[in-house]
Amino acid sequence: MPKQKRTQSEVCDLEHSNTHQHFRKKGDLSSKPQKHYWKNPRKGANYEASTETSGHEVDPILFGHPKSIHIVSSPSPIRQALLSWYATVQTNRGMPWRKPYNPNLGTKERAQRAYEVSDQLNQTQVTTVIPYYNAWMKKFPTVAHLAKSSVDEVNALWKGLGYYSRGRRLLDAAQIIIRDYQGKLPDNAKEMEAKIPGIGRYSAGAISSIAYGEHVPVLDGNVHRLLSRFLALYALPKSKATLDTLWAAATAMVKDEVNDMDHPGDINQALIELGSTICKIRDPSCSDCPLNAWCGAYHKPRRQQPVPDIEDLCTLCEPLTEEQKDVTDYPMKVKKRKARVEVDAVSVIEWRSVDDRQFLLVRRPDNGLLAGLYEFPATSLDSDSILNGPGLAFQQLLDVVEDSVTPHNEEFPRGCQRKYSGGSEYHMVDVVPIGNVLHTFSHIKKTYRAQWVVIEGGIKPPQLKCGLKQPELSHGECRASRNALWLSISEITKAKYVCSIRRICVTYWFL
Repeated sequence: MPKQKRTQSEVCDLEHSNTHQHFRKKGDLSSKPQKHYWKNPRKGANYEASTETSGHEVDPILFGHPKSIHIVSSPSPIRQALLSWYATVQTNRGMPWRKPYNPNLGTKERAQRAYEVSDQLNQTQVTTVIPYYNAWMKKFPTVAHLAKSSVDEVNALWKGLGYYSRGRRLLDAAQIIIRDYQGKLPDNAKEMEAKIPGIGRYSAGAISSIAYGEHVPVLDGNVHRLLSRFLALYALPKSKATLDTLWAAATAMVKDEVNDMDHPGDINQALIELGSTICKIRDPSCSDCPLNAWCGAYHKPRRQQPVPDIEDLCTLCEPLTEEQKDVTDYPMKVKKRKARVEVDAVSVIEWRSVDDRQFLLVRRPDNGLLAGLYEFPATSLDSDSILNGPGLAFQQLLDVVEDSVTPHNEEFPRGCQRKYSGGSEYHMVDVVPIGNVLHTFSHIKKTYRAQWVVIEGGIKPPQLKCGLKQPELSHGECRASRNALWLSISEITKAKYVCSIRRICVTYWFL
């Protein structure tokens, strides 16, 4: 039965219900057929209808692009090309955790592979990863060794990588694995993501596919960029609809429907490697890409074309401008959120005697920025009750020191008189402003406004409060978690876990 054509009124009503506005007419009314257009300025799809102005029947033609171009419908030849390329580059960058898949490994050996893989997934650039990975595996060769360590030992190895909460989560995860899973990571991505702290969908997919051979996808920054270009997907990169589309494509790449894939971990590692080395953010090597025959962005950027079926019209992509004709226009760029500005008042508190100098360090909270690391006493200047100069340093001392200390020039900060004992053997003899030190994190521009505070008296530094006892030190590493400690200059230079200290010390001649 032939398809019944809608009347002009029905078409207009239909389009009005979908777009909340009528067709915009192009040209004047006359007896000749007229074309009516509507364009959604956000989605970029044109609707065109050839109509008879006398009356009456129209047949709408949709202009945009079909959403089917964002689907990997025939992955087998793509996988073969990808794996053939990966076989030639697998060992090029000398990654110690990247090993050929061995189907003959037993349960224990597979669990060990899962542990080896899980560590490097928390890193970024390969040049950064390799020395840290080697040092990590030397100190913590198995998950059992990691579970027995302290957060300070973990932070000592993590120093310099950033995102320090990841190190603590690895420690927490190791302890759960020992306690609840007999020392073996779960062998499936779903349980791994749900039960093990610090493991999200990407990490669970990578570990499970590489170590256990499970057919689950990965989507890190490299694969996100690669698939956005491959699918010519120009949409908000972090929206749920965009991520769902990319995860679906990544899933298609590892889904084994015809028993044509032995090891999905190689597919995932190949996608990550291709995004990292070929499909780079800038200057991608498209002519060397094994997938360029299927790449939508490489052949030509997406442009408007007739779409006969409204159900296949893509409503996810944003419109491209005439100037956007390059592969690097994908994925869609979004304006980065401006880093917030913070100022901390930092007191470099030094106790000195005739033959000794020691500096007070305090431990940051276990969550938030630089979690669990040690630093000079610092107070955010966003606080409503901020003290300046000697008063600030004195207040910071009161928070952690048991012995009484005479304030600088006998000046009592407001609210601190009850803490002062006139017979104290410790005296704050000097407070010197030493300037600002700037440090930029990924989302914060931090200014450390430093002052140098000198304390004299006694034959050893002021005693710390109960629960803040001096930890045992070995080669500058703290063996137990403490909230404060005194360190000599030589110990500070060895203490890898101390944050923001070396920058201040090197800038202002303390070391």
